[in-house]
Amino acid sequence: MNGGKQTIVFDKKAVIMSGYGIAGPKEKEGNLADFFDYIIEDDTFGEKSYERAECKMHLRAIESAIERAKLREEQIDVLLCGDLLNQIISSSFTARELDIPFLGLYNACSTFGEALALGAISISGGFMTKVSCSTSSHFSTAERQYRYPLELGTQMTPTAQWTVTGSGCSILSDTGEGPKISSVTIGKVIDYGEIDANNMGAAMAPAAASTIIAHLRDLGRMPDYYDMILTGDLGIFGSELVNKLTASEGIFIADRHEDCGKMIFKTEQTVRMGGSGAGCSSLVFNTYVLQKLRSGEIKKLLFVPTGALLSRESSLQGESIPSIAHAISIEV
Repeated sequence: MNGGKQTIVFDKKAVIMSGYGIAGPKEKEGNLADFFDYIIEDDTFGEKSYERAECKMHLRAIESAIERAKLREEQIDVLLCGDLLNQIISSSFTARELDIPFLGLYNACSTFGEALALGAISISGGFMTKVSCSTSSHFSTAERQYRYPLELGTQMTPTAQWTVTGSGCSILSDTGEGPKISSVTIGKVIDYGEIDANNMGAAMAPAAASTIIAHLRDLGRMPDYYDMILTGDLGIFGSELVNKLTASEGIFIADRHEDCGKMIFKTEQTVRMGGSGAGCSSLVFNTYVLQKLRSGEIKKLLFVPTGALLSRESSLQGESIPSIAHAISIEV
């Protein structure tokens, strides 16, 4: 890679033309409601199942982001989509409603970072000119797939996180005005042996630390190069852990580190360690963060979505939780 062992530096930088984020009713009660583009008033979004509701959110996010970019559907070269459901049905069922080539992605809650990385690579290489990058998640679909039936009313453990009901989409372009993706660092799968599926922050923090350290060392940068280092959904505990892990390597990020999962909800909402889910980072990025980039409040951002690569079966079989994080360097 031209930027080091894990990092690609782009000569031709992809422009983030537009972003759009749609959130659920619990997210409306959180810290960032004023920044969301659309809020659904009911978890079902007028559909007969939560899965259909998630698909509807995902489709709305993509179509609205394309419209906001003043583009037509036929001008988009590819959909880079992902979600948390088996066979990524939210993404594929959404794609069947659009006449656009589709690449389905899965990297758990880091999928949006993977989409941005692949989109930026495709544009920088001259293979595509307009790319849609999107993810979604829904509390009720994820809860019954990964944990317990909703009807059981299971209580959250102290280290658990609340899956965000939301979807976000970015439209990348080879031309135009807006924040630009200057480099990406592809993460490695990291496993520190965490086996508690209700402690995702502990499982993902080592992957986030690994990627942040690799990015800074590959490019010879210090953390203060960035105005903000934003992780995806480490939550409260995972955020403390990533700060300690990077500090143990002589890299101190605590004064500029934020986390989407930690930011999105208020502590009084009883979400334990904060938010999580594939839609967590894409929702926060395409609303709150993108507005800060466009206003110039944030000029240099290191965006590091994080993902725990587990399934219900692997957890029941006693497997540890491997995790991954990708870093996207965005500059105005």
